[in-house]
Amino acid sequence: MEKKLTLIAPCHFGLESVLKREIQDLGYAIVRVEDGRVLFEGGPEAPARANVFLRTAERVMILAGEFDAVTYDELYEGTRRIPWEAYIPVNGRFWVKKASSVKSALFSPSDIQSIMKKAMVDRLKMRYNVSWFDEDGPAYPVRVAIRHDRVTVGLDTSGASLHKRGYRVSPVIAPVSETLAASLIDLTPWHGDRILVDPFCGSGTFPIEAAMKAARIAPGMKRAFDAESWQGTLPKRFWKEAREEAADRVIPGLETDIQGYDIDPRAIRACRDNARAAGVDSMIHFQVRDVQALSHPKKYGFIITNPPYGERIEDRETVPALYRALGRAYAGLDSWSLYVISSYPHVEQDIGRRADRNRKLYNGMLKTYFYQFQGPKPPRRRDDRPLTETERQRDRDGAGQRHTARDGKGGEK
Repeated sequence: MEKKLTLIAPCHFGLESVLKREIQDLGYAIVRVEDGRVLFEGGPEAPARANVFLRTAERVMILAGEFDAVTYDELYEGTRRIPWEAYIPVNGRFWVKKASSVKSALFSPSDIQSIMKKAMVDRLKMRYNVSWFDEDGPAYPVRVAIRHDRVTVGLDTSGASLHKRGYRVSPVIAPVSETLAASLIDLTPWHGDRILVDPFCGSGTFPIEAAMKAARIAPGMKRAFDAESWQGTLPKRFWKEAREEAADRVIPGLETDIQGYDIDPRAIRACRDNARAAGVDSMIHFQVRDVQALSHPKKYGFIITNPPYGERIEDRETVPALYRALGRAYAGLDSWSLYVISSYPHVEQDIGRRADRNRKLYNGMLKTYFYQFQGPKPPRRRDDRPLTETERQRDRDGAGQRHTARDGKGGEK
């Protein structure tokens, strides 16, 4: 019988339910859900599959141990009891990369890190019968979170955060990470057969994440993870099998109606570069366009966007006008839904209506709200059968006014 692992997947605060559903869709059992993280159980293949497939997790860690500690002696002893030799070989490079503490007696990250490193060294010295570690092998970073004196120790399998998909090749500042964008899209009823427009697309994160989701392109297909080089702990075949599974799931040649607009030509060039790197450039139409020109001939579309917040002093005078322009454009779109993430306090006032729902979220350290202005559901077809590809194409063409700029070469239409 294969040994089960308990894994920790951190996420953005307030979006735990989205990650929980995604983990369950992968076929894994949830152990518990806490603020900013989901713990789940899986076989030895689970770290590889979770790293490759999860869109909304920040990283994937193996739960190495949990214990209570209110003194540094208790922290040392609890850490030393963890069977580190089951994970870290004699030449492994190991350290406590990050320590966090919330409402706990132990609160100094640097002290927590040094005490835990000492305990790990002492344990491994005894187990390997050595007095010195060269630490010239694979990396085994450890992360610890102490909440209300409960210590949770995770061995990080991901390395670089999972929001680093590898497609952001152009140097445009992105105010929304890939994992946050994917989570927000998952909070909406949008799916790949529906229209999606982002009129403040910046580096293209919302349209690109939407296109990857529609085409079932796994976010970790093309990047590397620290645990791939681990010796014996997670066999390499699991990583190969996860990528093969991901490749089998991709829907090639999928046509979508996903659009991204921005008033800055440099941003649009960056969007096209990023979409090309993600392999979805043929699925998205990017265009230099002011939000005031936002329009579409079809019904039941979605706007999902991250407008400027007015955090910068130079933006504060222009931001209200942007939200008012967005509100006017939205009012002219029949049966559409609008989803806005922002820390700007007058979103509803300037858009011109109350949101049907809003949800408090953190974009980094910044408190924001996800405003949800929900349009009506499209009518159900009488025969209640799946659309054929011909019917999908006819719906996309609408009244013959479909946007056709999908040459993938960066040319504006």
